[in-house]
This record gives sequence, C-alpha cells and structure tokens, in this order.
Amino acid sequence: MISKSFIKKQKEKLEKELKKSLAQIETLKKDDPFADPDHASDNAAVDTDVREQVGHETIEAQIKDLKRRVKEINLALVKISKNHYGKCERCQKPIVLARLNLIPEARFCITCEKKL
Repeated sequence: MISKSFIKKQKEKLEKELKKSLAQIETLKKDDPFADPDHASDNAAVDTDVREQVGHETIEAQIKDLKRRVKEINLALVKISKNHYGKCERCQKPIVLARLNLIPEARFCITCEKKL
C-alpha cells in the first residue's frame, strides 16, 4: 500500500511537471519559425528556408513528445484521484516506489515495461 504522504508528494510533482511541460509547449510554439505570419511571403534565400524547415520540424517533434508527456501526467493525476495510482496497467501488481519516485507517471511495472 502506498502512503498518503507519498501520493501527495507525487501529485505535487506531477502538477509541477504538467505546468512546466505546458509552458515549454507554448514557448516552442512561439519559437517556431513557421509561427511568423510573414514567413510565407518573406522571399528568404534557399538556405534560410532549409534552416527554417529543419527548425520547424525539430520544434514539432519536441512539441509532440511534450504532448505525449502531458497526456501521461494527466492520466497519472486521474489515477491518483480515483485511488488507482501505483498499479501496473498490465498485470495490476504494485509498481515499485523507487520507480514511481523516478517516473511519477509510470504506467507499468518494470517487468511489464520490458515486455512492451
């Protein structure tokens, strides 16, 4: 059984990570070269267009990863609210506290994670 104080700490950690991830997404969106409304008509040199394209694709990949993390964090917060936090989604066994401490949004025990 997971103690209430551990769950409370995990919830606080998850909420902090959620805010951080959402802020990072917004910052990345602003840094995206394609976010500039003048981008489409700026007649930039080919090498500038290539750099902008690579920059855009890099930012899109980072945003995709952050959105996946946000989804996992939200799922963990829902589990906390429903008293299901810390159970492996696959085998229903408890996830080791050390793993939860390191990865608060962990969905699977180490054994099941290795099987995925």
